[in-house]
Amino acid sequence: MAGSSSRMLALLSLLQTPRDWPGSLLAERLEVSPRTVRRDVDRLRTLGYRIGAIKGPDGGYRLAAGSELPPLLFDDDQAVAIAIALQTVPSSGIDIDEGAARALATVRQVMPSRLRHRVDGIRFADTAAEVRVEPAVLEAASAAVRDRQVLRFDYGRDHNRPARRTEPHAVVAREGRWYLLGWDLEAEDWRTFRLDRMQPRIPTGPTFTPRPLPAADARTYLAARAKGSTTTDAWPCVGEVMIALPARDIAPWVGDGELEELTDGSCRVTIGAWSWTGVLASVARFDAAFTVVGPPALREAATALAERFAAACDSSS
Repeated sequence: MAGSSSRMLALLSLLQTPRDWPGSLLAERLEVSPRTVRRDVDRLRTLGYRIGAIKGPDGGYRLAAGSELPPLLFDDDQAVAIAIALQTVPSSGIDIDEGAARALATVRQVMPSRLRHRVDGIRFADTAAEVRVEPAVLEAASAAVRDRQVLRFDYGRDHNRPARRTEPHAVVAREGRWYLLGWDLEAEDWRTFRLDRMQPRIPTGPTFTPRPLPAADARTYLAARAKGSTTTDAWPCVGEVMIALPARDIAPWVGDGELEELTDGSCRVTIGAWSWTGVLASVARFDAAFTVVGPPALREAATALAERFAAACDSSS
């Protein structure tokens, strides 16, 4: 390392990884002697970082949580990440805009000029989420997930009904909204609840043993529910058509579908929906001639829909 400051920053970055670091391995990673590592560890301790020593043939170190916040050291990439993250708080849906703005100003104030110049260059417009979640609600739901405690809460505007009781599994952010995924003890089934509609009750209920989720993970489950499934992030109906439009006119609106440009200026589109009629509706919105490739169920739905439209036209004449 060229200088002690950059070396200590690199050392701190390594120690922040949750593991035990033998002194010899730290010395090898930093390209210094074990004695230099010990000296740098002592310097970090004087700055307020609680670094525990591990006994053994090689010795070792682990960064422990401190009772007070020591001086923060960021490398360039970390500083840029913080600047971006704090500026995207409005679109996160959590109602902490003022705190994020003050945090960014505080962090910026203690940065060296070269880093402050980089951070000041990161400016962009962030669209605020329409639905806002109180930080206290997010904290309560997250703590119940962590501690595996039954969460009791009022839901929606009807506060006269008994509190909901749920074994919380995970908190998931999706497209500007926050959800709690949990096992509803009354319904005896998995449910998703919007955090902006929840009012947690204190105290929480008893601890519980987590149930196996009917999907790979919480994000997959939530995405699957949005597509009418409970196990896989996939549409129940997926069809293939050829549309008489160039790919550039369709690409911005095809969503999670697949798009293949053809040599004649048209394109092949594979798109999904909750039903075969839904697939046809997604295709019809492009207002262009199209040919159904398959599967047979999509062709049958197209024929039935054409007959329905024809009947509607005849009845109005």
